[in-house]
Amino acid sequence: MANRQLLRELRVVYAEVNGIYGHRRLHVELRELGFACGRHRIARLMREGGLKVRSRKRWQPVASSRHTMPVSPNHLDRQFVSPEMNRRWVSDMTYIRTDQGWLYLAVVLDLFSRAIVGWAMHHRMQQDLVHSALTMAVTRRRPQGEVLLHSDRGSQYCAYDYQDLLKRHQIVPSHSRPGNCWDNAAMESFFRSLKAERVYLTKYGSYNEAKADVFDYLRFYNQRRRHSTLGYLSPVEFERRAAVSSSKSTVH
Repeated sequence: MANRQLLRELRVVYAEVNGIYGHRRLHVELRELGFACGRHRIARLMREGGLKVRSRKRWQPVASSRHTMPVSPNHLDRQFVSPEMNRRWVSDMTYIRTDQGWLYLAVVLDLFSRAIVGWAMHHRMQQDLVHSALTMAVTRRRPQGEVLLHSDRGSQYCAYDYQDLLKRHQIVPSHSRPGNCWDNAAMESFFRSLKAERVYLTKYGSYNEAKADVFDYLRFYNQRRRHSTLGYLSPVEFERRAAVSSSKSTVH
């Protein structure tokens, strides 16, 4: 295929993903669309076409809160790979600037596929935020058996009523060590992607604008965004292929 035609197709895919993909992910996208091309050729065409990855700020993790509530051991111990769905989850909160004030977001991520399985947003950092995110995760995934849920040691995650909620759903809490955000690196990685690929590129005039855009990114992240840790598959596609593989193994 001529470079001019390939660059035209490259621009289309680049626009579809809002300019957040580098040459590796764009190469996979074009390959799956049936275009035979090398990764280095895509990198060269991006340079020649002025296609740069859109990312404005380096996201900084938020420090954990200080409190006197009980803290669980770090059971996860940086084991960020899960052998199956609904066995290891991670959770955290972040905040997003709008013209009306801060919007707070709590999410739950399944380490098996990196899928966001639960989330909640509110303009106040209240205890119910993490409750709602966890309740959504349990409702959507309906885990069978014990689940390990790792988070930082913030007060929302150590609160007695949240711990009671975990017990009701057979979920074992695990907390990061003090001042060590990398004990929850998979969750921090998601927030880094959210902020760099969407939030820092957008100015939100209201809470509702931010909520709608964050929801759009969550949908994109689960259904479309390619993850290097998943062989450049999206979480949804990774889980679909795993389910097909599991069913074939059961038949044989």
